[in-house]
Amino acid sequence: MHVCFSHSFLLFDCFHSNRSQMDCITALKVPQRHAQLYKKHLSENGALDQQYCVQKHTDGTVTIPVFTSTLSHLDPVTLQSSVAPDSFCEIVQLQDPQLSKKSKAKPCRERMIEVLQDLVATKGLKWSKEFEDDIPNGWQRHGDLLMFGDGCFSQAIWKKIGSELWLAVAQALGVTRLAQIKHISQDGWRTPMVTMLLGDNSYVTHIDNHIRYEFDVTKCMFSFGNITEKLRISSFDCSGETVVDLYAGIGYFTLPYLVHARAAHVHACEWNPDAVSALRKNLHINKVAHRCTVHQGDNKQLSLTDLADRVNLGLIPSSEEGWPVACRLLRKDTGGILHIHNNVTTPIQYQSLQPSSSSMKDGQQSINGTQNISRDREVWNDWAKNTAIHIVNLLRDNTRAEWSTSIKHIEHVKSYAPHIHHIVLDLECRPVKYVN
Repeated sequence: MHVCFSHSFLLFDCFHSNRSQMDCITALKVPQRHAQLYKKHLSENGALDQQYCVQKHTDGTVTIPVFTSTLSHLDPVTLQSSVAPDSFCEIVQLQDPQLSKKSKAKPCRERMIEVLQDLVATKGLKWSKEFEDDIPNGWQRHGDLLMFGDGCFSQAIWKKIGSELWLAVAQALGVTRLAQIKHISQDGWRTPMVTMLLGDNSYVTHIDNHIRYEFDVTKCMFSFGNITEKLRISSFDCSGETVVDLYAGIGYFTLPYLVHARAAHVHACEWNPDAVSALRKNLHINKVAHRCTVHQGDNKQLSLTDLADRVNLGLIPSSEEGWPVACRLLRKDTGGILHIHNNVTTPIQYQSLQPSSSSMKDGQQSINGTQNISRDREVWNDWAKNTAIHIVNLLRDNTRAEWSTSIKHIEHVKSYAPHIHHIVLDLECRPVKYVN
């Protein structure tokens, strides 16, 4: 075990004496293979300083920037034991930190504002704060296509300017195509309602963890927030396993199971024909099509049974409609693991116990953040226990045999709003005869 306290108080003094020169910050040094776990833990507890980049080093470690105000709560021994016991962590001083992409986005927005101010002036109009407030703070980028969310460029002046607006925005942001997503359709296929603002071709390429995804942004969704779960799946060892992905989409989880987790075979189920088309293409692009069978249509009509070592239920806000299907798919002789996605909300009575951010002092933020996460986790644990009971009953009804379940892990994927969390339950399900 490698644990180093690395003179935290000395670093604290150094930070304050040199902060004005912007030549050093405080960071946590960890093994690269455990970086995502540490980063996620620090973020959930309000310690991650997202103004700066996580930096890789030639010795196989990375440094993760943290807020100095949280140093008194960052005990490396406790942190290591709770995040990755087989790793090490060390508090260090990081020289010449690099700004993160998020921090660099601000100059891009400022550049866009300057360009639009000039454009408005050429039309003989006066710039106003309402115009500036209507310019987006962030966006998704897929190569040379940039996509804005809803709630921006809604002022009448932009429509009046017309196509010149989008040419100016694209030039300011260094892209050739622009799009805007209004909302996700409730058509059952979760089709994105996307309008192309500049350019006719809506097909894009996105690369995550050496996996290539190609899709049409006007027909298929791409969730950036699922990257931690895709990385987690990539770390699994599924050698020799048959996996069923009940909600495959364009291959968000199907491809990590095949490319990195080395599943022997994946059955990918998807009923959106546009997503199926992209999925088939992505399987071929990533050279794993020979180890995947695509099932187009409603997975409740799936004829497969008694073959899966692992079932992925990646549907939110709830995957409950797929639980009976998953139970039929599990091998009756050995059982397997269900990865059950769900949005879980902390009840109001729990939320009311939490102090408002305006009443927090700087030194309290990490403590309060830990308390909030602890309360949320209580709710997640309760949901997981109830789900395990439900699954046992489904398995018993389906097989006429006794089963046992074990909660192996509860993974927090992302938050949609305060105390509304996308989580994944890893539930091991075994027939009692197999367990005995």
